[in-house]
This record gives sequence, C-alpha cells and structure tokens, in this order.
Amino acid sequence: MFPHVVLAENVTWQPGPYPGVELGVLHRHAETGGVTVLRKFHAGVTVPAHTHPAANETVYVLQGDWCEDGLVYGPGTCFFVPKGVRHGPHVARGEVISLTVFDGPLTVA
Repeated sequence: MFPHVVLAENVTWQPGPYPGVELGVLHRHAETGGVTVLRKFHAGVTVPAHTHPAANETVYVLQGDWCEDGLVYGPGTCFFVPKGVRHGPHVARGEVISLTVFDGPLTVA
C-alpha cells in the first residue's frame, strides 16, 4: 500500500509564482521541502527567464506545446534543469500541463 495517494481529479489548483500559472500540489516532502506538482500554463502565458536557487527541476510535458529558445517541447518531453541554472522564458502557445518535480523548496529568482 502506498503511504500517499492523490488523484489528479482531486487536485486543488492554486496560483503559481507567475500570473497565468497554476500549481496542483501532488506531494510535499516534509524533510527536503521538495514538491511534486501539476503545473498549468494558460494559453498565451510567457514566464520570464529565472532560476530555482534551492532545487533541481524535472519536467514532463503532459499536454500542450512548451516553447523555449525557438524550440517546441510537446507531450512526452522530459527535461531537467539543475538548481541555479537560468532558463526561460517559457511560452505557452495553448494551455500546457506538466508534471514537475522540485527536489528542494520551490523558490524563484
């Protein structure tokens, strides 16, 4: 039996760190502060370039097209960004949903 189970249909969406971005927290690790989230980028949203100083980020695109640096990352794409590495801007041409894991506290700089 799994000690923690969440169904995506029961996730409560909350405002993310940028307008037009919402987070659905699936799990929060009590010791590391890491979080596993569903992230929803509304159509037309651009997230400016930024870093995550306290966590590595692993992203798996579930739905939509995530555009960055002239490249399009569609469903099934997985990418990893080490903590402190500047990335972005991210552009959502349509609604984008990703499964994202931060292995430490979700901070943005």
